[in-house]
Amino acid sequence: MEVILLERIERLGQMGDVVVVKDGYARNYLLPKKKALRANAESRARFAERRVHLEADNLERRSEAESVAAKMEGLSVVMVRQAGDSGQLYGSVNARDIAAAVTEAGVRVERGQVAMSRVIKSLGLYPVRVVLHPEVGVEVSVNVARTEEEARLQAAGVDVTAADRDMAAEEAAMAAQEAFAPEAVEQVESPETSEQPETSEWPETGAQ
Repeated sequence: MEVILLERIERLGQMGDVVVVKDGYARNYLLPKKKALRANAESRARFAERRVHLEADNLERRSEAESVAAKMEGLSVVMVRQAGDSGQLYGSVNARDIAAAVTEAGVRVERGQVAMSRVIKSLGLYPVRVVLHPEVGVEVSVNVARTEEEARLQAAGVDVTAADRDMAAEEAAMAAQEAFAPEAVEQVESPETSEQPETSEWPETGAQ
């Protein structure tokens, strides 16, 4: 389907561009979200009439987004999740989770504004882009940890999963050492000579 873009769409085009997209993408996303118009004679004329207004509105929204992006600069959110010693999560962190965390931090964003190619499935620090406007994005640091204390260590550059591996290796080594250590042998002292019953130095004499 041929459409006229009403705003910049990443990897697709700028406002006013006429592009060809898949029908499903146009019907399910671009048209209902009012990000594009069908490229026919009527819509071309309507866009030409409204272009100045659309560009002014876009400029205002971009300016607001840039102001919000400046406030979000350096923002880090902590996501506390359960995970194994290897750092693998018992679950995942997705765009909805990150949007909720950023909103809780003071900046309201929607799930669709969080640009993620895949969900997060292990502990660590992740840079995630939040799109505030088609032309304005900001990077947020997502700190996925098992506890708040662990998150502070990660933020300081400590690899918590490596610490877990070191501890596990140390515990395994200690267990192995205990398992193969020679058993203590109880020492029993034996007297050099066996005990003899005491006898009198004087021989017994019979009755006279």
